[in-house]
Amino acid sequence: MSGSKENLRVDGYDVAVSHPDKILFDDDAITKRDLAEYYRAAGAAMLPHVRERPLAMHRFPEGINAEGFFQKRRPDHAPDWVGAVRVEREQGGAVTMVSCSTTAVLVWLANQAVITVHPWLSRNRALHRPDRLIIDIDPPEDDFARVRRAAGDVRAVLEEAGLLCYVMTTGSRGVHVVTPLRPERDFDDVRALSHELANRAAQRHPRSLTTEVRKNKRGDRVFLDTLRNAYAQHAVAPYSVRPLPGAPVATPLTWEELDATASARVWTVHTVGPRLAADPWRDMARHARSPARLAHH
Repeated sequence: MSGSKENLRVDGYDVAVSHPDKILFDDDAITKRDLAEYYRAAGAAMLPHVRERPLAMHRFPEGINAEGFFQKRRPDHAPDWVGAVRVEREQGGAVTMVSCSTTAVLVWLANQAVITVHPWLSRNRALHRPDRLIIDIDPPEDDFARVRRAAGDVRAVLEEAGLLCYVMTTGSRGVHVVTPLRPERDFDDVRALSHELANRAAQRHPRSLTTEVRKNKRGDRVFLDTLRNAYAQHAVAPYSVRPLPGAPVATPLTWEELDATASARVWTVHTVGPRLAADPWRDMARHARSPARLAHH
């Protein structure tokens, strides 16, 4: 079977899956075919969150027990229906990245052993103006009770500033607290806003929360990470698989569900299926707020 190939019919395209029986998650016997089928099933829920954004690809051609790597450049062999967007590099020059508009692209990425998809916080038409702000709740150890409390503390600050907050398990240890923005300000402004709001939460709860970037200065506190709110940075996509044992999935939650959630890895490719039809982030874009109005709130 090592030289075999299968085709999946997706969005009117025949998407080849080469070496479909290649195991990518050794302990769980999850194959490349399984990954492709998962992304085909998850596509409708994922697309609103990844569509028309540059995508960074976290690839594991030899499975998660081997070294993976990030790839930003769109492969030359990509079919013409795999979208492309040319972006400026901060250090000069430009690179053409994958842009996704169909489930077929997600399945094609799975065939490249892209386990995790990481979209930018801005869309192709306004690359320098983000439409999402993310605060990553990063605990010093695997302690989800502390993550839940920290997320609630951050939510309180953001809602006081007039923002509507959404929460998602990362599929690893923490959660992302995300708020939709109108793409009116550049990344520098939004990063400053995110840092100001995170600082406000940390100042209210100085014994449990910190915005200190240097690990040796955080102590035992939960880190409120705002570093993703910068040009060319990216964050794990909702419903994306993580390269960890059990194939956990980054999963949007309601705030009520967060209270009853025991781990950031509780949903996996095997269990997340029933949630896909009722994405709690579905109407996020309708609740975008103007960052200009928040800057002096």
